[in-house]
Amino acid sequence: MRRAVAVRLSALLAAGALTATTGVALSTTTASAATGGVTGYATQNGGTTGGAGGQTVRATTGTAIHQALCGRASSSTPITIQVEGTINHGNTTKVSGSSCNTAADKIELKQISNVTIVGVGSGAVFDQLGIHIREAGNIVIQNVTVRNVKKSGSPTSNGGDAIGMESDVRNVWVDHVTLEASGGESEGYDGLFDMKDNTQYVTLSYSVLRNSGRGGLIGSSESDRSNGYVTFHHNLYENIDSRAPLLRGGIAHMYNNHYKRLNDSGINSRAGARAKVDNNYFEDSKDVLGTFYTDEAGYWQVGGNVFDNVTWSSRSGDHNPAGPNPTSNTSVSIPYGFTLDGANCVPSVVAQTAGAGKGLKVSDGSCTPQSPDPTDPGPTDPGEPTDPGPTDPPAGTNLSLGAGADGSSKASGTSYGNVIDGSTSTYWSPSGSTGAVSVKWGSATTVSKVNIRLASGSGTIGAYRLLNHDTGAVLASGSGAGTVGFSPVSLRKITLEITNASGTPRIAEFETYAS
Repeated sequence: MRRAVAVRLSALLAAGALTATTGVALSTTTASAATGGVTGYATQNGGTTGGAGGQTVRATTGTAIHQALCGRASSSTPITIQVEGTINHGNTTKVSGSSCNTAADKIELKQISNVTIVGVGSGAVFDQLGIHIREAGNIVIQNVTVRNVKKSGSPTSNGGDAIGMESDVRNVWVDHVTLEASGGESEGYDGLFDMKDNTQYVTLSYSVLRNSGRGGLIGSSESDRSNGYVTFHHNLYENIDSRAPLLRGGIAHMYNNHYKRLNDSGINSRAGARAKVDNNYFEDSKDVLGTFYTDEAGYWQVGGNVFDNVTWSSRSGDHNPAGPNPTSNTSVSIPYGFTLDGANCVPSVVAQTAGAGKGLKVSDGSCTPQSPDPTDPGPTDPGEPTDPGPTDPPAGTNLSLGAGADGSSKASGTSYGNVIDGSTSTYWSPSGSTGAVSVKWGSATTVSKVNIRLASGSGTIGAYRLLNHDTGAVLASGSGAGTVGFSPVSLRKITLEITNASGTPRIAEFETYAS
């Protein structure tokens, strides 16, 4: 094993912010986030869909983000907020309303639910302004950069956390984000990704966390053990002193992450916590796993990890590294499906997929990046054809006939039931370009294929997801109409969620098949 190089934090990021106007911009648009499929613990507890099925708006200031939240019919009305440009203290003010509870010095997602914030266009940067999630649920944050958030000095925001969650938070998916600081606590920074006071069912995926004293924590003290069920996968932790993450109580699953230059300690499982640590690549680091700075032990299950130029300290007092030959001291059962990339390819696949501005690329499970539907497809040529023509159905019995139907965002004059009546002359349309329609049965039914038929004159589906409504799991995603297959699943309700369209789609039939 090569000798480790001691690397300390330095201010590697430029702190100069772009000049921004104090005005706000808020406009309706048909573009939408390409979700790529929620993964990990965020798929549990009913799943995480964010603002799917609701209105989509564009915001170029922090005030506009708050206006979008406050302009909803209620605090739970679904909304997707597309963000472009630099969001900072100069363009972020408090906005009041019955559906929001905002603040001037942070992006405040407080006492709300069913929200997606996604970076589009030339990118979204939250400069010295943190994102605070409190007493909230079903939140998606995707394709944004949050940098240089301080708890001391000037300006301060969000207690120094880039993204912070606290107080009864449920179901948050943070994906393809870049979280950066320019030093540690002595320079005014705190954690990049913190969860405390009963925060559960969270996934952090395909993201970059770098140049910070503290990567993040789960639990604010040894007594704050109500947090957990958190998944970290395909993330890059680079030039972090400690807390990658710090886990107090609860369960966390870390797989296919690249840890590079963890300077003091890495995954710190303590106070009864259990961590499942699979196929990660640890490089040029020190004490990457163990129980540190406490005599209250935590536990881990390890497998398939690579330790490249990792050094381990001797065990003493409250410092108990898992190495130099980490072995499991507990077992952790994971309730969701996942596919592991080989640990040796993790640095390469993470470099190509993790962080904002990577096109939401993900791994195919075989160490190869792949691209989902584009996040921001831009304007559509109004002259393009909207009638897709006939669709040949699969063989077998259409299970939708005789089933029930419901959904969201129904256009006036259309019926959910028209998608299960066997007639292509009737149809359901969303109210606008996005919405959801479901087929449901009185008892569990096995489905492995669907066929979406569009009526004549329909708009074009730009992006959709098929959801197991029972669990929130994404069965398939794509664009256009036609037939799509997936692994057989037994469920009582399946949902077609249209997240982007050109014009207004007319769904004539939502056919379901067993095979």
